[in-house]
Amino acid sequence: MAIPGKNLHPRSIALIIATISALTFFAIVYLATGQISLAGLGTGIMFAITYFSVHFFVQEYLYRKIRLLYKFISQTKASKREEFYYENLLPRQTLDDAREDVEKWAEENKAAFDLLEKNEQYRKEFLQNLSHELKTPIFAMQGYVESLLNGGLQDEKINRRFLENTLRNIDRLRNLVEDLDEITKLESGQQPLALTSFVIQDMVKEVYESLQIKAAEKNMTMEIKKGSETPVRVSADREKIRQVVVNLVDNGIKYGKVNGRITASIEKTDHEHILFEITDNGSGIAQEHLPRIFERFYRTDLARSRKVGGSGLGLAICKHIIEAHGETIHVRSQEDVGTTFGFRLKRG
Repeated sequence: MAIPGKNLHPRSIALIIATISALTFFAIVYLATGQISLAGLGTGIMFAITYFSVHFFVQEYLYRKIRLLYKFISQTKASKREEFYYENLLPRQTLDDAREDVEKWAEENKAAFDLLEKNEQYRKEFLQNLSHELKTPIFAMQGYVESLLNGGLQDEKINRRFLENTLRNIDRLRNLVEDLDEITKLESGQQPLALTSFVIQDMVKEVYESLQIKAAEKNMTMEIKKGSETPVRVSADREKIRQVVVNLVDNGIKYGKVNGRITASIEKTDHEHILFEITDNGSGIAQEHLPRIFERFYRTDLARSRKVGGSGLGLAICKHIIEAHGETIHVRSQEDVGTTFGFRLKRG
């Protein structure tokens, strides 16, 4: 008798075991008594008892456990009609089928658990960073106000300076709240894009002009790359793209070197898109930080980042704005060489 493949059903398992048991019984009785009729009768009885016993055990015990296992991994409750359908009409799951399904379920859930664990860690870091970003200006303002109330208000040498410092921290809090509100709206899609056609070089020049004083403090040069001067029209939300460019250029100034350079390049990649990049020759970003720099409040150098200011949400906002346009923002960087941020836009 040929033994079936690996996908054995209850009847197949019972038949195999009953056949082996019956043949063994026949051989023992025949060798012991030499009576073939007696051996044959006992073999038939042994086959029947073994077949129905094994079939009952596999059917009622093992496959009941398998059904319970399926109920657990599917987390559903079947109606009586579905129960009858599953038990009597559908072919029964073999042990190998069950093993494969459970392995598949475990693999899918492992990925889900890993994602949940990653999101939970991200949530903890976000709340911790948000708490720190809020406490820093609040405690500073509290200190200035307490000093003024404790006599500093009458001291003309410090009262104005303390009030100016308090105002700066209020501005920092306001900017933080506004950035949080904006990134929340971007994530939820509450800020629809106002697509227009505009010349991107003109917008870059506007950004350079608005940040000229800040760049002059470090004697930095801002330019459009040679070969990219020819006007190119793009179709995008002008104000949001301008916000992205302001953030990227501002970062280049903050972390750039004295006498450094910031360069914007525009390259036609195909008939429908252009590649826009902002490059600086500043201190660069270590490779281990690159995968996370677009996360909220993520800072590669805590002390230095907070010293130069900012809410820590600029790159996260850039990421969401570019993704709202159906594109992705990328970064290339090398320490002591510089950093390049880039993204594609549709031509207009």
